[in-house]
Amino acid sequence: MIPWQDHRARLLAAVRRLDPVELPLAEARGAVLTEDVRTAHPVPLFDNSAMDGFAVHGTEARVDARLRVVGDVPAGAAEDPPLGPGEAVRIMTGAPIPTSADAVVPIEKVRIDPTGGAPTEADGLPAWIEILEEPRPGAHIRRRGEDTPEGEVAVPGGVELTPWRLAAAASAGHGRVSVVRRPRVAVVSTGSELVPAGQELRRGQIPESNAVLLAAGLAADGLEIADVSWFRDEDGENLARHVRELAAQDLADAVVVSGGASVGAFDVAKHALSPLGVHFEKVAIQPGKPQGFGVVDDRLPVFCLPGNPVAVAVCYELFVRPALRTMAGHGDLFRPTVLRRARAAWKCPVGRAQALPAVMDERTVAPASAGGSGSHLVVSLAQAHDLAIVPADVDRVQEGDEIEVMVLS
Repeated sequence: MIPWQDHRARLLAAVRRLDPVELPLAEARGAVLTEDVRTAHPVPLFDNSAMDGFAVHGTEARVDARLRVVGDVPAGAAEDPPLGPGEAVRIMTGAPIPTSADAVVPIEKVRIDPTGGAPTEADGLPAWIEILEEPRPGAHIRRRGEDTPEGEVAVPGGVELTPWRLAAAASAGHGRVSVVRRPRVAVVSTGSELVPAGQELRRGQIPESNAVLLAAGLAADGLEIADVSWFRDEDGENLARHVRELAAQDLADAVVVSGGASVGAFDVAKHALSPLGVHFEKVAIQPGKPQGFGVVDDRLPVFCLPGNPVAVAVCYELFVRPALRTMAGHGDLFRPTVLRRARAAWKCPVGRAQALPAVMDERTVAPASAGGSGSHLVVSLAQAHDLAIVPADVDRVQEGDEIEVMVLS
């Protein structure tokens, strides 16, 4: 058996980052930028009002000053109304500041002059205002380029495009960005005992859950699902043909196979995919000892995982997800980890590290299942939010021991 860290390192070294593609902002969330996004214009593009209120000459806006309202500038307007002595212009947040104004008085800091006549019927514009608080010079004006000058880096290359970063790219004047192409991943489930979830079960049959788990995990990680398929244990020839077609026709960038990776007589993945260059080995991890990996036709990485659902969940997090994130251009490949104290004692496998679905609070961690760490305890996944990682040289965790925990949510 090889250490699980060595197995993961081999996978990461074998995969490559995918080529760049240009996408509209609406389709780029979660993708990784391949180059800096620079401002196409100053941000803001023009001097504009930070408040709903009145644009004024600051020297005239003394307390109790009475100013005649001569115009209106809503957001999006191109008008530039002049201000004469003793005049003001009503202005909305984001609207361009009139050239002849040098301050904005918020609407809460004025009083509509009750003796100055009623608002006009056409636009509701007040005839006069009285100043309740004198503005400081330049008050409530956002200056052109105050956020970022033209040509500055708005979003650096190499980062994941979060909603906030997408907003920054849009504000910088860009509708499309160059990103690393998202991997298209084919999901393959194997096993003659499997039937679609929800169907009536006969003796020896179980609901298929691995493809459900993997497809949901891929979608949650922002990856594209190229195909989902299922092969019986006697369908080795068809499984091999399917993988060859995915590679030859460029239908996927990676394949994740669950089941059939061990030493049994009916382990279809091992028998069908070994001739294609997929190498199978034992990894010192529980669950997840039988693993397979290879690059078919020098272009298609194929990950082969055990068939037990908990093992699939663990191996996706430890091995498959980091490799796919490498292909997608991410710099942060791994989930964050924290240290917690064991809430109770539990047994560990001899000579293998343990990745145990777990629940934790601010101080402690415990197995999600009272039944131990068996890879068949799939219902325990519903309670688990984390993975407790126990080193291979530990054969028993004692209450109070410090444990590394991988945070999954």
